[in-house]
Amino acid sequence: MKILAIDTSADETASAVVEGRRILSNVLYSQIELHRPWGGIYPALAKRAHEQRIDAVVKKALDRGVGAGRSMTKQMGEIGAVAVTQGPGLAVALEVGIKTAKTLAQTYAKPVIAVNHLAGHLYSCFAQNRNGKPDFPLRFPYLGLIVSGGHTELVVMRDELKYEVVGQTRDDAAGEALDKAAKLMGLGYPGGPVIERLADSVGHQDQYRFPRPMLNARDLSFSFSGLKTAFYYFVKEMPASEKNRRLPHLLSSFQEAVFTVLIKKTQLALRRTKLTRLAVGGGVIANRHLRRYFRQLARQEGVELYFPYKSLTGDNAAMIGIAAGCLARHSRFVTDPAALDRVPRLAL
Repeated sequence: MKILAIDTSADETASAVVEGRRILSNVLYSQIELHRPWGGIYPALAKRAHEQRIDAVVKKALDRGVGAGRSMTKQMGEIGAVAVTQGPGLAVALEVGIKTAKTLAQTYAKPVIAVNHLAGHLYSCFAQNRNGKPDFPLRFPYLGLIVSGGHTELVVMRDELKYEVVGQTRDDAAGEALDKAAKLMGLGYPGGPVIERLADSVGHQDQYRFPRPMLNARDLSFSFSGLKTAFYYFVKEMPASEKNRRLPHLLSSFQEAVFTVLIKKTQLALRRTKLTRLAVGGGVIANRHLRRYFRQLARQEGVELYFPYKSLTGDNAAMIGIAAGCLARHSRFVTDPAALDRVPRLAL
């Protein structure tokens, strides 16, 4: 079954056509330049941009996924269901995608599938291209790590639709901490890619050894607010000239502190759960240095490691379509689009 998927959870207007785990199209309009002057997502602007772009993005996804040069009615005739991110995310942004999905489902008499955004990040690790590559079976259980701008969670995926959160952040997410550190240093939004480039330039040195919050705690919780505070007071005391000169080293050390916690907590979770397959999704895993750390961890612990394509690390609709296919296999959809608001969210 081909699924038309829509995601407007934050600052990306996205639509895709997916069949099983195969991505037939994946279209995205990024709002980063729109929000950059504000240093983060400005909700009213995000909603307006979604409203302006969503129809064109959906049409392009259909053109690429089922074939261009045909009417919308004929294209939708090849679609089995419409999937949409129901949450979590920015409420005013989510509303645009949900409204669009309901309208399409009602107009073309399609069932609609409500998808948890975090489940999408987990299933992004299992995506295949149009030709069905890479070709590997899903073999549950997995330990999943979601590491993004808004979430840091360790999840045991016992089977399709069977999730257990075993660790999560008590405050800031890892991606949020990186963005805030970059903003504090006047580097704009989003901060993660800028920090990665600066850290690369100094060989990822950890000169300042910033705190690793909860690193030695016995549970699997994360906390990054204390690290952010320590960084703020440290740079506040530095002369401006020194701060500018040492900028790459400062941010490299901050990134190392964040990544050390992620790796150590994941290692602890693998040893406690005794799971042998690890899936890591979310925007932060686009960082090449963090991927190297996880590859080292996988070799050390003897586990299989799964990453998404780099194009699927951030918010996108393809991952929503893949998760929706899982829900559809278990008849987790509604035939009345008007009932979408009453569908319980798949909790993670």
